Order: sequence, then structure tokens, then C-alpha cells
Amino acid sequence: MSNTAFTPILIPDVCYGITDDGKPLLLDIMRPEPLPENYMPVVVQIHGGGWYQGQKDGEHNRFFAEQGFFTISIGYRLSGEATFPAQIEDIKMAVRWLHEHAEVYHLDTQRIGAWGHSAGGHLAALLGTSGNRQNPEGTPVVERYSVQVQAVATLAGPTDLLRMGGWHDAPDSPEARLLGGPIQERMELARCANPIAYITNAVPPFLIIHGTQDDIVPFQQAVLLYEALKAVDADVTFVPVEGGHTSPWRLEDRGS
Repeated sequence: MSNTAFTPILIPDVCYGITDDGKPLLLDIMRPEPLPENYMPVVVQIHGGGWYQGQKDGEHNRFFAEQGFFTISIGYRLSGEATFPAQIEDIKMAVRWLHEHAEVYHLDTQRIGAWGHSAGGHLAALLGTSGNRQNPEGTPVVERYSVQVQAVATLAGPTDLLRMGGWHDAPDSPEARLLGGPIQERMELARCANPIAYITNAVPPFLIIHGTQDDIVPFQQAVLLYEALKAVDADVTFVPVEGGHTSPWRLEDRGS
């Protein structure tokens, strides 16, 4: 990127789509000012919250905008509104919106990276691995614009819902809310929600960050993703960090 000093500009609540029941889907833009001379690479941020809570917040991307990146933070349907695959469908719709508005916002849509923490990390990984090959439910994708991103960073994200174990298998767990029922009664849908189910040697580069003492999303979930990516010789960097369910904005805050 340029050595120019950029001022981040927040543009909240931009509509990127409409649900079937007429609800607007919104995202926050955080972009640099002045606009760089070249088309900007894009950072896509996906919030966490167990798929049932949390909200978009463009402020999480301030650092990237200061470096000259165009960024979006996506608001997507939570599990109380719609069960899976609604969440990843919304994320992919937002990526298509980037392509549709590339000229308006001066975007390089061949350089899109996605990142997220916890449930957001799961959706970022799923976006990176499922890409254009197929929808999570297995049907072919025929779209005008690509939804394949060129880089993924997942922080403390679930990667295989069938191997979370413990309280995650309970009827009222976040995973059960996401799937519309306990994992053991929704095993095929759970497989469709697993980022590792779609891994091929065509996946983009991955950065995996996970707390070794995470008591929310087991550290083994990061190991599973790393091993699956290494098995196809993917470009993957794995960064274990000491502590718990690591905050993406303050890695030194090990317990957040």
C-alpha cells in the first residue's frame, strides 16, 4: 500500500440486499480518505456472537482503513431470525454487492480478504472454502459475480460442528439454534455448515489464530482446520496464542 496517511471514514447502514420477507440487510463501510490512486483491496469483517447475537461494527476495521483498505462489516440474519444456511447466504450476497459496486467505490475485487472472530470466524472460513463450488446445501452456483475471496483469517472459529462436543451438543446450544435443532438430529445440515467439508487445493491462503485454553470454542477446532488445509498443501499459517476465547481487537486480552 501507499505511504499516504489516510483518515478512516465511516459510512454506516448501507443496504446490500433484501430478505425474502422484505428485511433490509445492512453493512458498515470504513474507507480511507483520500481515496488511493489505485483500486483498493477489500477487507470483509464478519462479527461473532454465537450466530444468535452480536452486530456489525465498522469501527473494528479502522486499522485497515488507515492503511488504505476499503472495508465492510456485515450485518447478517441471526439464528433467531433464520436458521442455517441463511447466514452464509447473506455473507455471499454482501460479497456480490462488492462486485456490483466496484466502480462506485474504487475497489479491486480480485483482492478481497475476509476475517471474523468466533461465529464470525466460522463464517469467514466457510466463505473461503465453499466459494463458488457449491452452496452449503450442495446445489450448483450460477451467479454473475464470484463470491470467492482471496484470503481468510479466522480467530477462535468453529470448523467442525460435529466434533465440538460437550455443551455444544445440548438442545439449547448456539449450534442447535443455528441448525434449528440439536446437532445429533441435524447431522447432515451440520456437515453442510462445516468449513472443512469444502476444502480443496484451490482454497485461498488461511491465517488461523486460536487460544490454547479456549473454553468456548475448543482449540482442537483450529487444529482440525489446519490439518485439513495442510492435507491439500494449502497456504496456511497457524498461530496458537496463550489464553482463552481470544479477542480479535486485543490479542493481549487473553480472557475475552
